Amino acid sequence: MRDFIRRSVKEMPPSGIRRFFNLASEMKNVLSLGVGEPDFPTPWNIREEAIYNLQQGRTVYTANAGLLSLRRELSHYVQRKYELAYDPATQILITVGGSEAIDLALRAMVENGDEVLIPEPSFVSYKPCAQMAGGVAVPVPLRAENDFKLTVEDLEPYLTDRTKILVFPFPGNPTGATMHRKDMEEICELVRERDLFVISDEIYAELTFDGRHESIAAMPGMYERTLVINGFSKAFSMTGWRLGYACGPAWLVEQMTKIHQFAIMCAPTTSQYAAIEALRNGDKAVEEMRNEYNRRRRLVVQMLRDIGLPCGDPSGAFYVFPDISGTGLSSEDFCQQLLMQKKVAVVPGDAFGACGAGHVRISYAYSTERLKEALGRMGEFVREVSANRP
Repeated sequence: MRDFIRRSVKEMPPSGIRRFFNLASEMKNVLSLGVGEPDFPTPWNIREEAIYNLQQGRTVYTANAGLLSLRRELSHYVQRKYELAYDPATQILITVGGSEAIDLALRAMVENGDEVLIPEPSFVSYKPCAQMAGGVAVPVPLRAENDFKLTVEDLEPYLTDRTKILVFPFPGNPTGATMHRKDMEEICELVRERDLFVISDEIYAELTFDGRHESIAAMPGMYERTLVINGFSKAFSMTGWRLGYACGPAWLVEQMTKIHQFAIMCAPTTSQYAAIEALRNGDKAVEEMRNEYNRRRRLVVQMLRDIGLPCGDPSGAFYVFPDISGTGLSSEDFCQQLLMQKKVAVVPGDAFGACGAGHVRISYAYSTERLKEALGRMGEFVREVSANRP
């Protein structure tokens, strides 16, 4: 009966992030730095708004594209934050997290054999979503010496006549890399020249520490060939609310909405009402969380360097991506031994693409106390490994 399963699904490996998280969850007293989830509760005013709307009995389906009031609020939000103008009636779709928006976009555009360029190391969902849509996922290795930013030199060797879409994942998971206007100018010129479409995953836009986030959709000539994906999980600490959104050309959003209509119907109603409050009155809470992440970022980077693990200075998201190759261990062995010997869970860098080998991902979306304890144990581990090397 297993022959009934589609081959591409059977051959798809499980998430390397979840594999280590599940392993750690079966052990006692493990300090996990593996999952990219804010440790802050959803701000109280957002939760209170959800409770109020539940009490009012607002629990029915919304429009497939989401509450129009929410789409209007999002239109105002992206205008004031990122200088992007979208018609709430035709250019914005509310989804079940940003991940659904990625899946919808690829299924709406990819024909069998179309190539999707995916800069790596990056979020683990891009490649399988492209493959499930019938496309060919083409990894584009990023370089640590360039702070894992994407350059034209990185892209050009992977362009073919079948290239259709560029996934643009900045600020990046797992590297924390960001791209500003000067970094994007040549990329945009190449995209326009080769008539490519861009899926810009901006879920960490509000967690940018080096200046203000700049969207590639706001670059000259990019508005009509870019879909912006974002959500409420990271910035507003609303992971379990499962709410994201996509903003882009009406011709694409219309087709994505059709797939969403048949597969999902609509995003959770209570979450949508809560999101309106988040957009209207959430800036202060976001700023407070961002400032705390920034403090943790500086702490973690310095502790890793003190341990002797080379680590860049990530300017976005809430991850660091230190180089552990000097220990003589592979990423997988480093994480396995660290977990078993010191009960600290981090994620192998090659879970995010082959070019992540020799690195591990550490999330600093945890309390300062947990970070200090976990990194202290990691320091002990690195010293022990070094002492035992021939």
